[in-house]
Amino acid sequence: MPRLIPVDPLWPDEGQVAGPVGGPRVAGQTVLLAGATSVAGVAVAAALAEAGARVLAVGSNAERLERVRAVAPDTSVYTCNLADFAAVTALAATVHAEHGPIDGLVHLVGGWRGGGGLDGQTDEDWDFLHERVVQTLRHTTRAFNADLLASMAGRLAIVSSVSVTSPTPGGANYASAKAAAETWIRAVGHGFAKSGDSAAAVIFAVRALDGLERRLAAEVVALWDSPAPALNNTRRILAP
Repeated sequence: MPRLIPVDPLWPDEGQVAGPVGGPRVAGQTVLLAGATSVAGVAVAAALAEAGARVLAVGSNAERLERVRAVAPDTSVYTCNLADFAAVTALAATVHAEHGPIDGLVHLVGGWRGGGGLDGQTDEDWDFLHERVVQTLRHTTRAFNADLLASMAGRLAIVSSVSVTSPTPGGANYASAKAAAETWIRAVGHGFAKSGDSAAAVIFAVRALDGLERRLAAEVVALWDSPAPALNNTRRILAP
């Protein structure tokens, strides 16, 4: 029996199916990882490569990108400032020239700033979170949206936080940025649904990603095992 993933009850009418239920597999798919140099990014890259996907890893630091190559030697790596839309469009042009259109985009760019109650929610922290969490997502999805729509199995995934539905004063900046990212993903998913039944946008929500990297990697790989309509605009909670 396939394992069921808890679905946030605040998001109604969402499917819970995970695992092999038919449909396309990830082998042979071209998947771009944005923010690939984190522990989670390395784990996802390794799992995708082992499953037979073509992995394209994007980060801001060439030296750290070698962590990905260490676990997935055939990975193509790219340095890019994903907060700069011009740089992202140039990245898309390079990727298309070297690999053609992509079939998957996994957005792992993030970071935490918070604490100090509501008075501690500084403009500097907000700017940092908005740039990393929201702007990088906006830029990458806009640059590669046509690819995902054209793919026979387009998949888009982000990692969000359960704090979106239970924010605290000390995490208000962080939860607000994550909420904005989730709203953006829902909008992209709505566009996917209007355009057909081959592309899906998925939100993975965690309380803390530490210790869940391999679990996340397995869930990303499994996105290609389920049909897009069962996945699109679902919010899936990953808990220990």
